[in-house]
Parts: sequence; structure tokens; C-alpha cells
Amino acid sequence: MARYFVVEPEVAGELGADTVMDSSVHPPRVSRLHYELNGWLGDDLLESFPCYVVTERCKTALEKEGFTGYSVAPVKVTVSDTFRELYPGRSLPTFHWLKVNGTAGKDDFGLAKDHRLAVSEGVLRVLKSLSIEHCDIDDFH
Repeated sequence: MARYFVVEPEVAGELGADTVMDSSVHPPRVSRLHYELNGWLGDDLLESFPCYVVTERCKTALEKEGFTGYSVAPVKVTVSDTFRELYPGRSLPTFHWLKVNGTAGKDDFGLAKDHRLAVSEGVLRVLKSLSIEHCDIDDFH
């Protein structure tokens, strides 16, 4: 039987001012994502509720496997003054918005009832081959 896990990624920033979101529903429905980095420890999967962001290398690795339950869309990424102070001159990879649209425990990507990210064992294997050092991982029930 397939195993699934709940992952809680590094929160390296927050939704930026250019995010377009309907907060009359829960979780809020985001139609345009702006992710503002405040501090980034280097993980390839990031979160700012209710959205997930992945690096280019993570996107490429996931696409190679043909996983289900997600799509990728553009994201505007900016850095805060705090980020500039912490990491002067740091260059950033290209980031993408990881839009989760699958069913938790069935598709490779889904959202658990508590809105946390649920992934298949295959997805977790790929993520662990990259960098998710600051990600909490638990069994999905």
C-alpha cells in the first residue's frame, strides 16, 4: 500500500503586496502570487499559507517523475529589506508557484483536511534528494 506524508516546508517569507487573493473563503483562494523573502535557509520547497513555492531544480525534478495532483505557475519573488541585510548580494534561483490540486492520500500531491501539504512516498524521495533541511515531515493518516 502506498505511503503518504505531511510536509511542512520552510516559511522563508510572506505573501507580498502584489498577491491577489479572495480571503472570503478558507483557505483563501489565490489567483496571483507574490512571495516576499525575508530570510531563506536554502530549501527547495517553501511555504506561506496557503501557497507553496519551489525552486527551478525542484520543478524540473518533479516534472521528470510525472507526479499527479499539482501544476506549476509563475510567481513574483522579491526580497525584503531584512533579507538584503541578512544576505547582501545573495543571488536567488528561479522560483515557481506549486499549485496543489490533488486529493490527499490518492494523488502524489494533495492537501490534508487541516490544509497541510500531503505527498506520496515518491514525491518525498525526490524532495529529500534536493534540499528540505528545514521541513517537518510526519506520516499522513
